Amino acid sequence: MAAPHLPPSGGSALILPVDPPTRTHPPVLVIIRAGCVRDRSRERVGAYRGGVTTAVLTGGDSALSQRVTELLAAGGDVRVVRLDAPMHPSATGADDPDVDFDLEVDVADVVVDLGASDHDTRARQRESASEFATITLAAADQLHADHVVFVSSAMVYGASPNNPKPLTEDAVLRPDVEFVFARQLASAEELVEQWRRARPGRVSSVLRPCLTLAAGRSSTLAAALVSGLGRRVADADPPAQFLHLDDLAAAIVLSVRRRLDGVFNVAPDGWVPGERVRALSGERPRLPMPDRLQEVGAGLRWRFLRGPIPPGLGSYTREPWIVANGRLRREGWDPVVTNEQAYVEATEAPWWTLVSPKRRQELSLGAGAVLAVLGLLGASTILRRWWRSRQ
Repeated sequence: MAAPHLPPSGGSALILPVDPPTRTHPPVLVIIRAGCVRDRSRERVGAYRGGVTTAVLTGGDSALSQRVTELLAAGGDVRVVRLDAPMHPSATGADDPDVDFDLEVDVADVVVDLGASDHDTRARQRESASEFATITLAAADQLHADHVVFVSSAMVYGASPNNPKPLTEDAVLRPDVEFVFARQLASAEELVEQWRRARPGRVSSVLRPCLTLAAGRSSTLAAALVSGLGRRVADADPPAQFLHLDDLAAAIVLSVRRRLDGVFNVAPDGWVPGERVRALSGERPRLPMPDRLQEVGAGLRWRFLRGPIPPGLGSYTREPWIVANGRLRREGWDPVVTNEQAYVEATEAPWWTLVSPKRRQELSLGAGAVLAVLGLLGASTILRRWWRSRQ
């Protein structure tokens, strides 16, 4: 697998300082297929008696981890054990890179990182995505795993007016410099690549999903992106993609079972044009404003009202960053939910989109009549005052 392309300022320099992380590592799910015995003298696949697999999922009890666990256990030969993995206090510092995991198993075939891309949990625990990836890789080392599945995001490509439609996995990574989370994910991908190259026989599956949604389980980051899409004037809205969480879980499971090696975009077929996104969002009334003025307004709303668009995310609602899914499709992945279906399932339709056209016309006529009456009353009041002032 070719090393991920990073901007000139990329590499480890993308790891940004954050507030001190918590001293307890998030819960770890350990999935064990019964009867697995590993010969530690060998590091390549095939060193397992019986051809069974042990997979470790890091990232806590998220909606994504629940779906992945269910799919992996669907065969009935998987036992799931939930563990708390204490993290060594110096794990995130430069003094001692070792992490002490108190695991009930001492070997694994694959470690799946579902936590680095979990924006809400990382923000709540004041951790960076790159720090979490470092912990996952340390767990892979301790468990002698030779395969890592890392869930990143298509946001690492950045949003730009000159982005090709669609972006392939060979595109240069240009995450928005103001959106720290995307930069951390780009840095985490580089860490995964360094881990893969450190020892022969290792493979890594890096998944870059587009905007991922699910009914009642979408992240605040996804909600912010949905809120910002389809809000520009005329035909300036960019196209968008919406991936269902179930399809992302299926891509992760495929990566585990087939030991995919490389970078893979995860997105439904095609994309939704900007005008269609506006129609799906309900065509809310909008006041035409320059982009710069909109940025200032969004920044003030985030600072004082905490929403809906955080700093640095605005470019992802104004410029395209749609991706191609051909590489993952060739490996056997087949998305089930379309872009529009994922959007409709995960978002609540505005009340006015539920009103029939006839009822809308009736309401419009009624509102027009009310406004006409109010106008006449106002005009008559002004005329009476004027007449009295003349006398």
